[in-house]
Amino acid sequence: MATAIDTHFNLFLFFIWLLSTLLVRFLIKKHQKPNTRTVQHPPSPPALPIIGHLHLLSSVLPKCFQTLASRYGPLMKISVGSSTSLVVSNAAVALEVLKTHDLNFSYRPEFGAEDYSIYPNSNFFGADYGAYWRFIKRICMTQLLSAPQLNRFADIRTEEIMKLLEVVLKRSEGNEACDMSAALMSTTNNVICRMTMSTSFSGSSDDSKKIKKFTDDIVKAAAKLSLGEVWGPLKKFDLFGYGRQMKAAMLEYDELVERILIEHEENRHGGVKGRKDMMDILLEISEDDTAEVKLTRSNIKALLLDIFIAGTETTGVALQWTLAEIINHPDIFNKLREEINAVVGCQRLIEESDVPNLHYLHAVVKESLRLHPPSPMILRKNKEDCKVSGYDVLANSRTMVNAYAVMRDPDSWEEPSEFKPERFLASAREKHGLVFVAFGSGRRACPGATLGLTLMHVIIGSLVQCFDWKAKGGVKVNMEEGPAVSAAMAHPLLNRTVSDHVRPLTQEATPESKFLHFSASASVRLGFEPNSTLLLGGRV
Repeated sequence: MATAIDTHFNLFLFFIWLLSTLLVRFLIKKHQKPNTRTVQHPPSPPALPIIGHLHLLSSVLPKCFQTLASRYGPLMKISVGSSTSLVVSNAAVALEVLKTHDLNFSYRPEFGAEDYSIYPNSNFFGADYGAYWRFIKRICMTQLLSAPQLNRFADIRTEEIMKLLEVVLKRSEGNEACDMSAALMSTTNNVICRMTMSTSFSGSSDDSKKIKKFTDDIVKAAAKLSLGEVWGPLKKFDLFGYGRQMKAAMLEYDELVERILIEHEENRHGGVKGRKDMMDILLEISEDDTAEVKLTRSNIKALLLDIFIAGTETTGVALQWTLAEIINHPDIFNKLREEINAVVGCQRLIEESDVPNLHYLHAVVKESLRLHPPSPMILRKNKEDCKVSGYDVLANSRTMVNAYAVMRDPDSWEEPSEFKPERFLASAREKHGLVFVAFGSGRRACPGATLGLTLMHVIIGSLVQCFDWKAKGGVKVNMEEGPAVSAAMAHPLLNRTVSDHVRPLTQEATPESKFLHFSASASVRLGFEPNSTLLLGGRV
């Protein structure tokens, strides 16, 4: 009997405990905020198993994403294999990412190339927003790429631009073809190399060419490794050898830069005087025990590699597009030359000091960068969850702002696909917020924008001032975009000159060659004798 009573009592206690537990949980839930929130992801095109949206993409990603955005919206989710990214395609959403949530999106996503870098955790452009990144950014803005430092190397930029003009003039007089794409890229590469390591380079073309080759190889391998993200965990096996190719190119680069670093150290400590280039400045900072961050040799090499890649490739590509647009628009070419005639005159070549007064030249360059941004995809990663355009963006999401599409957004620009520099003149310019993002925006905006624009203004101004440029028989230059990361032209800007077509500015020509034609009129324009060596403000 007692056992039965105990059993019933225990059951009663259990029942009371169960009711109490359920009551407490009910009361807790009742007084808590209702958790009805569900994650609202951005829209996404229909995907296939395993490959995701790979079947919808083309080799020219910015243009492809622009087309997809017209159907699925300015913020969409794209999956390729195991890799997922958010793509921003209009000005309003770009404003949210790059300005409203600037701090949150000040981080960079990692790609497959990071696994094969010989400078781990030393990269600047790909580094997360933190103490190291802020330290390097401050060095760039206050020392390496500051206005006083850039002014110290104005003569080097002048020398390299003169070499470019002489090459074009000699090819014209010699009736030879000239690959302007290669010539412009060589000019920007030489400028960057000499400003970075002038003591050792001293105009040496051999080291400069080696640097260009190594950086080209690194960029190509890195781009292929980034595409390898579609393989997920398999990317670690480097099935196609792109990782090995990248590491081999970086080791060659490292050996060359190490030699130059040693030469710089010997010259500095040996009492050799001269202006400080970027390498000198970085070596001084690395020896400063009071510096906020202790720079290592790997840090210096990695930063210089970033500068070589970003400074040479982007500026060279932008120059090619600008020259092509000018050739395709003779009225703009004539208007630009008229401005140069009025401001600079015909007795000397354009100088950097003339640029602030050449407003139409500024507008031409800016319009070219709007249509053909040299870095068309701005990569970001957010640290915390946030809302963008009404959608949930979870922490550590890879976000790509399609600058190509943003600066062709019909809601921000009239006739967005047309080349119209006048839209950037003060008399017609409107405030568009953040729609012009050719150099990025916010904390991670390109620190080398001033140098890039300086080169573009003077080089384009010089080529317009000195030479007539005409496309074959009135046919326009092919403006097809290539598949490269920097959205370079698909077809080289190849020029061919014919001696019969070298004429004064007032004389018309009717080229018969299938190549792009120009006539060298520098000697005629500036009152020099044929074959004379041109110098700024005079001749030899």
